Amino acid sequence: MTSNNFNSPCQVNAVNKYYNVNSSDEPSTIYLDSIRNAARNINPKTQITLMKIAFLAMIAMALASCSPKPQATTPPPPALPVATINTTTDTTYHDYPAAIEGVVNVEVRPQVNGALEKVYVDEGAYVTVGQPLFKINDQPFRAALNNALATQHAAEAALTNSRLEIEKLTPLVQNKVISDYQLKAAKAAFDVAKANIEQAKANVSTAQINLGYTLIKAPVNGYIGRLLKKQGSLVSPTDVQELTQLSDVHDVHVYFSLSEKDFVNFKDQYPGATLKEKIQHLPAVTLLLSDNSAYTKKGKIDMIDGQFDKTTAAITIRASFANPEGLLRAGNTGKVRLGLQHTDALAVPESATIEMQDKVFVFAVADSNKVEKRPINIIGKSGTNYLVNDGIKPGERIVLTGVDHLQEGSVIQPQQKAEKVAANVNR
Repeated sequence: MTSNNFNSPCQVNAVNKYYNVNSSDEPSTIYLDSIRNAARNINPKTQITLMKIAFLAMIAMALASCSPKPQATTPPPPALPVATINTTTDTTYHDYPAAIEGVVNVEVRPQVNGALEKVYVDEGAYVTVGQPLFKINDQPFRAALNNALATQHAAEAALTNSRLEIEKLTPLVQNKVISDYQLKAAKAAFDVAKANIEQAKANVSTAQINLGYTLIKAPVNGYIGRLLKKQGSLVSPTDVQELTQLSDVHDVHVYFSLSEKDFVNFKDQYPGATLKEKIQHLPAVTLLLSDNSAYTKKGKIDMIDGQFDKTTAAITIRASFANPEGLLRAGNTGKVRLGLQHTDALAVPESATIEMQDKVFVFAVADSNKVEKRPINIIGKSGTNYLVNDGIKPGERIVLTGVDHLQEGSVIQPQQKAEKVAANVNR
């Protein structure tokens, strides 16, 4: 075995490195000496075999170190669908919590003290104006009326007596039998008697009114609420709880609130110099019931509060709904659905967005098919699309799907079917 077995300087260097020798030494001498020293205590046959194996391994390592290293291949850019975003006009709908009240909601309270003697109606009953509802024990009030009538009769008798006294004294004064002082005194007593009659009549009227208050009647048509006082209860005008509530619900008022921003956007859509003129141009609104079903009749906004609530920074708005079948009752809750029209908005599919830290982003396709991550301002939602007014411009392309795996500056390969997707976006 000589150095002629190594045909290139690279192979020689590899062998030198393996045996830790200088390249200036004679290769054949150094290699053979190293092998002899390693196999000094091994039998001759085994020595020959080991030397063959060692040289074969050395040659394989040398050849491996001289072979060129493979270069890493760059994966192709991902193929993703993109769409060109254009302006559109669309209407978004917002639901606002609402409270329902009757046109007239009356608290029925007693106006005199007494024991509740009779209850003529049941809870939930429909009553008409003037129909008796409750009866308070009227015996004390009848007694008071009789006493007032007696006082009135006494005052009338005193007036008659005063008149007779004047008639008696008048000729005596004319004949100068007595002084006119006595006649003047009689006339003054007559005036007092007339005043007493007026006072007695007033007391009679008060007693009659109080007696009438013992029969409590329905002030309006409507439905009876809960009966908070039962027969035999002692009632008073100063009671905290009313006897019941009576609601006129042939029409109902639905109250809801708008924030300052929503209110500005809402009223700016409709013509008119004043709120009164704008109300006349407002479209009908929809009432959603507690089960999210839509009430069959549309409502009309007819009142906007005069000021914002300082606590909630919201303004109260009232819409009126016809309720001929009485399906709606005072105290019901629901939602008022308002439509807000957006012009020159950009429709962006929800699947093309990604949300991070309370912000929504899209990936816009820039030059050389590189993507840019941009925050967008969402002003509403229509179906599966967001309506956007800031963050992207008309005519720009955005990535529609696969945005979860994209990063700023990534290169993509736009798919050819993007135009079809864009048509769906702009529709």
